[in-house]
Amino acid sequence: MEKSLNTSKFSEQGSSNRSLWYDRLWAALIFFTRLPFWRIYQPPKDAYQGVVEFWPLAGWLTAGVMAGVLYGASMVFNYEIAIVLAIVSRLLLTGALHEDGLADFFDGFGGGGQNRQRILDIMKDSHIGTYGVLALIVYFALLFFVLHSLAPADAALAILAIDPYAKMVSAQVVQMMPYARTEETAKNKTVYRKFSVAAGISLAIQGLLPIGLYLWWMQMRIEWSMLIFFPCLTMYFLYLYIWRRLRGYTGDCCGALFLMTELTAYLVISYYLA
Repeated sequence: MEKSLNTSKFSEQGSSNRSLWYDRLWAALIFFTRLPFWRIYQPPKDAYQGVVEFWPLAGWLTAGVMAGVLYGASMVFNYEIAIVLAIVSRLLLTGALHEDGLADFFDGFGGGGQNRQRILDIMKDSHIGTYGVLALIVYFALLFFVLHSLAPADAALAILAIDPYAKMVSAQVVQMMPYARTEETAKNKTVYRKFSVAAGISLAIQGLLPIGLYLWWMQMRIEWSMLIFFPCLTMYFLYLYIWRRLRGYTGDCCGALFLMTELTAYLVISYYLA
């Protein structure tokens, strides 16, 4: 009888864990894209605290769309137009979530001086400032020219590999420092939870599998250690900067970390393939 009860208990725990992962996966797809996944399934509110655990997996979707648009459009239009359409496709798919974070990040850190609360207040303001506008101009210019330096097939493959990898790397900030606001003052009223060992392993697989396949496919054309190292270095220096100024991260910091880490990886690829 005791054995039967224990078996039932483990079965219930396994079912509960599967349910948690299922809820967080749907929450991540709803949170990180603008596709109407909420019409299919509506996860509980607390599931959104774990969306970072599936951030790279959501990147498989956004990268797939962006890469597909770039490669497909390049067979119909000039390559420059294809790149712009690819960038626009991701903006539409994500609702410019990460780009909004980049603009707010530069506005906050650029205009907030050394005042921690001032930085947080500026980042929460819905209006964009000079630093944010300049950051977006420079970012999109670099992204356009880096992708333009690659052949369409090379650019599409790079997008498929780098988007999830950069999100995996950037997600580590959730483990490395506390959230800078309270749940009540957060923009989306959600504070990301630190992920468990199992969730961390899952996160690593989501981010490393695409880039591992990419490096295997490229073989000797790209130095794998450089492609892995430099995005991590960018993330680490940004982490130190954020920690020194805020002693914590925000959602805007996560978005900015992702875009700058991703751009670093594209620059490395461009160095080897352009």
